[in-house]
Amino acid sequence: MVSNAPLVLTAAAAARVKVLAQEEGNPALMLRLAVTGGGCSGFSYNFSMDSDVTTDDRIYEFHGSKLIVDEASMDLVKGCQIDYVDDLMASSFRISNPNATATCGCGTSFAI
Repeated sequence: MVSNAPLVLTAAAAARVKVLAQEEGNPALMLRLAVTGGGCSGFSYNFSMDSDVTTDDRIYEFHGSKLIVDEASMDLVKGCQIDYVDDLMASSFRISNPNATATCGCGTSFAI
């Protein structure tokens, strides 16, 4: 785990990244978190599996899995905790964002 990283990927989320990479047959895949404008609250979280890295990407390793966040998104997700939840309602990555002043009901968009 990265102790000085500006955000956290939980052990459950890291384990899910490993499973997804294994299912794709590509152990080099990393979880990418990006923030885009839109959604019901102003900004939306977008997750994808990616092996490409650009010059404005930052890579962090947690529990043996890697997380990519682009520089523009980082300002909006500093201090966040990314978890993976598998319950009766849904299975998904979930973000706890201490910077958000409002979130939508589904938890995929936020305002600052």
